[in-house]
Amino acid sequence: MNQKSLYVTILRILIALVWLINGLFCKVINLVPRHTEIVAQVLGDEYARLLTILIGLGETILALWILSGKCAKPTALLQIALVTSMNTIEYFMVSDMLLWGRFNSIFALLFAILIYYHAFIQKPRETVTHTNA
Repeated sequence: MNQKSLYVTILRILIALVWLINGLFCKVINLVPRHTEIVAQVLGDEYARLLTILIGLGETILALWILSGKCAKPTALLQIALVTSMNTIEYFMVSDMLLWGRFNSIFALLFAILIYYHAFIQKPRETVTHTNA
């Protein structure tokens, strides 16, 4: 593995860890109950815990998919869409409940840029090898 491939792999792992930590630990295991409170504010109290768990499971599955490295560009576009849409909703509906308030949107934008960089700029081009058979 060359140095560039190592950096690509490390960045993929770090991006996946963001989804895994926020999904599995913060939402599913409920180490950060504020996530359920945010869901309750946006979608209502009745099913907030269940919906938070489902969102967390989705984020956990996304983390595992990112680690697989398959379909990196479409997966990056999905991640960017999720991050920007979730943070736009939170910015306007529950900014007072966010860790850094409205400044959360800056971190979300930086994360989206990092995802874009990883999938579209940093990722080494796949080479096609031709064999004569």
